[in-house]
Amino acid sequence: MRNYSNFKEINHDLKRLDLERQIALEEIKGLKSEVKEDLSPYNWLATAMSAVKKYGILYLVRKIIK
Repeated sequence: MRNYSNFKEINHDLKRLDLERQIALEEIKGLKSEVKEDLSPYNWLATAMSAVKKYGILYLVRKIIK
């Protein structure tokens, strides 16, 4: 715990802590946007299409080899 000698030091620390809190809130908003984008249906569809393509290529290679 810090001992303060005057109100100027207290106000300075309060302003610094408020700015740190605002920065943390903005970082959380950014993370929220990233998660929202990652969970969008378009991204799920792209992932599914990628898996289907890989499976289809393996299927074709097996048919050609046999």
